Amino acid sequence: MEKKTRPLRVLVAKVGLDGHDRGAKVIATALRDAGMEVIYTGLRQTAEMVVNAALQEDVDAIGISILSGAHMTVFPKVIQLMKEKGMNDVLLTGGGIIPEDDMKTLNDLGVGKLFAPGTATTEISTYIRDWTAKHRDF
Repeated sequence: MEKKTRPLRVLVAKVGLDGHDRGAKVIATALRDAGMEVIYTGLRQTAEMVVNAALQEDVDAIGISILSGAHMTVFPKVIQLMKEKGMNDVLLTGGGIIPEDDMKTLNDLGVGKLFAPGTATTEISTYIRDWTAKHRDF
């Protein structure tokens, strides 16, 4: 099978009522600077809106930034919708204020690595690039 030659496509989203988008914008810019094509959905998205946008944009990864404490609702809903839509080869990752125990629980549900505030943006872009190289045709 021939490898894809387009840049990695990543959708960055803020789900729910969380109105703090500075971190999401920093990540979006860092991923773009790392050569990825980034689609930023803006604030106050629903899980359905995020998954539908990811489908329409044919993304390789979805990154959710969450600071509201709703991570145990948001990530399971998004991963459930992704599975229903057959998006088994699309990475769901993210970051924000998420306790380590919750990160482990979410990982067990199928969510990829989650990042705490202060993580180097190069670590995030490397993770996305490595995951897609392993799970998609890149």
